Amino acid sequence: MTTLTVREAVYYSAQLQLPDSMSMAEKRARAEATIREMGLESAMDTRIGGWASKGISGGQKRRVSICVELLTRPRLLFLDEPTSGLDSAASYHVMTRIARLARREAMTVVAAIHQPSNEVFELFHGLCLLAYGRTVFFGPPLMADEFFASNGFPCPSLSNPSDHYLRTINKDFDVDGEDSPAHKSRSASHAIELLVRSYSSSEISHEVTQQIALMRNMFCVKGGSLVKKRSQASFFTQTRVLTRRSFVNMYRDLGYYWLRFAIYVALCLCVGTIYYDVGHSFGSIQARGSMLMFTAAFLTFMAIGGFPSFVEDMKIFGRERLNGHYGATAFTIANTLSAIPYLALISVLPGAMAYYLVGLQHPADHFVYFALVLFMCMMVVEGLMMIVASLVPDFLMGIITGAGIQGVMMLNGGFFRLPQDLPRPVWRYPMYYLAFHKYANQGFYKNEFLGLTFPGNEAGGPPTITGEEILRGVWQVEMGYSKWVDLAILLAMVMLYRLMFLGVVKIAEKVKAKINALSVRAPVLYIDVKEKSSLEIEDSP
Repeated sequence: MTTLTVREAVYYSAQLQLPDSMSMAEKRARAEATIREMGLESAMDTRIGGWASKGISGGQKRRVSICVELLTRPRLLFLDEPTSGLDSAASYHVMTRIARLARREAMTVVAAIHQPSNEVFELFHGLCLLAYGRTVFFGPPLMADEFFASNGFPCPSLSNPSDHYLRTINKDFDVDGEDSPAHKSRSASHAIELLVRSYSSSEISHEVTQQIALMRNMFCVKGGSLVKKRSQASFFTQTRVLTRRSFVNMYRDLGYYWLRFAIYVALCLCVGTIYYDVGHSFGSIQARGSMLMFTAAFLTFMAIGGFPSFVEDMKIFGRERLNGHYGATAFTIANTLSAIPYLALISVLPGAMAYYLVGLQHPADHFVYFALVLFMCMMVVEGLMMIVASLVPDFLMGIITGAGIQGVMMLNGGFFRLPQDLPRPVWRYPMYYLAFHKYANQGFYKNEFLGLTFPGNEAGGPPTITGEEILRGVWQVEMGYSKWVDLAILLAMVMLYRLMFLGVVKIAEKVKAKINALSVRAPVLYIDVKEKSSLEIEDSP
């Protein structure tokens, strides 16, 4: 999260992952100790930074990610190129501290390492060399040199062993067309075939096979509980910490709400001056309706402006969710709670400017209702954009999709085409009743027109026309229920959209897992190493 400092990022993660049995002081001490172990003490109070603001370097960001995963001292830790972006000295110190921590805490660390130096290479207890999906070697690093030398690929003196191994099995740069026997004998393709065959029949492969069989038997005997699920913070603690972290992020990220707030102020000033002191003439009926429609439709439309920031939140959520830091329910509740103060501020201050400049009904309860409907509409739109973000992760495509959905809802919300004039198939039933603009418009109209009287416009007609007659005849508002029912329906839509987001996230996880399970091939173990390699791949049944 780019707006947080290194200390905050690791400390929030400690509160999310570490159990409630640990005190706050213990969690803080664990976080700061982990930061020091990764050599980030000098950058503790520096913001991580992103595209909008400069922060720590790429290598330091990578170390912060490692800190977050080391907090719980996991039994098994996967690191994807932890030394990328670091110089040789920093790489050595980082890997030394990870190795020391692994010994102290009885952890197993599996790392894909990028161009390790001799010192870093010697820290590993096991080496797995893969060439295009095939196992070239898997065993102690010290035995790799002997293995390569026995197959005609000795490591030159004063050379980095890891560089030599990768050069030997990298066939990306084999030159096509060189068919001489000398070239074939030294080509990477030839080396890979020779090494794979040699390894599959080697004593090292046999030992690995026996170890795999032993572990599988232990797993079956213990009922699949070799590694117990670690205890975490309670659901309440996770929700509270996520809410606080999200609130801080929204406060510091100018693009999340503050830029929107400034735009809302400018738009409400425009609305207020264009419709300034609209009065109570017959012509003010249309002016009031237009102003309220603009508030319900276009002001809430601006809520999609925070979509890019929310997409970044979704990326962080996806990573932390897959790493088991917290669940989707806690994230949904926290995001909703942290957004409420900002949306309330946007609803009240800019809304008051537009409301009182136009000269709508002065009693305070009418303005409170106006602000509540505006607030609910923005909550609905934010919920809609959360659903879009979970389905369309690209922020540009997401903005286009969200704008299109809102445009359709706006068209059949009851203003551009009156409800009784809408075509009954699709647009009247069900689209008119699905659009939140229907309930926002009707709530605004009831709140404004009921209790007012306007002069008539027809010669020989009634001298005055009441607000209720306007609602029935001009705007075709359903008068069978009060404006508070419209507000309650909007509140229900807010809750429904959040539940839909939660459902989409959970279903997407299960569907993706099933698709991945169908698309991969399962490993099948063979004990007879004389006939087959220790671990071969066969199609799943």
